[in-house]
Amino acid sequence: MFKGSITALITPMNEDGSLDLPSMGRFIDWQVQQGASALVPVGTTGESPTLTHEEHAKVVEFTIKSVAGRVPVIAGAGSNSTAEAVAMAQQAQQAGAAGVLVVTPYYNKPTQEGVYRHFMTVADAINIPLILYNIPGRSVIDISVETMARLAQHPNIIGVKDSTANLLRPLLVRRAVKKPFNQISGEDGTAVSFLAAGGDGCISVTANVAPALCAQVQQSWNDGHVMDAMELQDRLLPLHDALFCESNPVPVKFAASVLGLMGETCRLPLAPLSDASREKVKAALSAVGLLD
Repeated sequence: MFKGSITALITPMNEDGSLDLPSMGRFIDWQVQQGASALVPVGTTGESPTLTHEEHAKVVEFTIKSVAGRVPVIAGAGSNSTAEAVAMAQQAQQAGAAGVLVVTPYYNKPTQEGVYRHFMTVADAINIPLILYNIPGRSVIDISVETMARLAQHPNIIGVKDSTANLLRPLLVRRAVKKPFNQISGEDGTAVSFLAAGGDGCISVTANVAPALCAQVQQSWNDGHVMDAMELQDRLLPLHDALFCESNPVPVKFAASVLGLMGETCRLPLAPLSDASREKVKAALSAVGLLD
């Protein structure tokens, strides 16, 4: 089971768009020191759609090497091509990943049977845990509760990153799945509510710039300090909102640049953050207490 505050890592880039691995190494060390319970490289937040296959593999390998066993690394391995997802998952396993995060096939619009066969094919090809990534807002297709229950019968499919923001989902999935199943929120704003619905943690965008506070939310809940967790969540809410004022990861990369963690460069088709959104992000960082 993966639990707690899990950072969906941004991928540092130089101004020319090339990978900035020195910044990434420092960033990974800081994340671990600040209390991240696991790291997820090359997901949506890591700009996986615009990385080459070689860059994708390099970032996964670099993250695992930099972490050096201090926390689990759950590698993004999603594609709308099943064969490509298999290759990415196998590469992650070979590199030493603790698990893989595999998104619902996007754009193709498969049926639920196609979704089932896609994930089963990837799970059959590896011997490490696979976490389903359900994000219908980006992939269009939703993994139904019934399909998730079928998939959970595979011994390698151990959980789901739920980005539906539907707080009935963890309750329905828990009732439908007949084994312990790792349910992780993919929406920062629902982190505490998701825990209350039986979830295990959050794969977080906000944790890129507020890892200690996000970790404290999860720890407070686990320690039974419910009001403390809720107060921290209320404090973080302006930042959760601001980091999605434009397409992720543009705002969070800008926030990271303001805090001196890395440059703000994203690859096209993601455009630089607008002036109005820059002010909104800076105001949120100040409100949370991360920026003087």
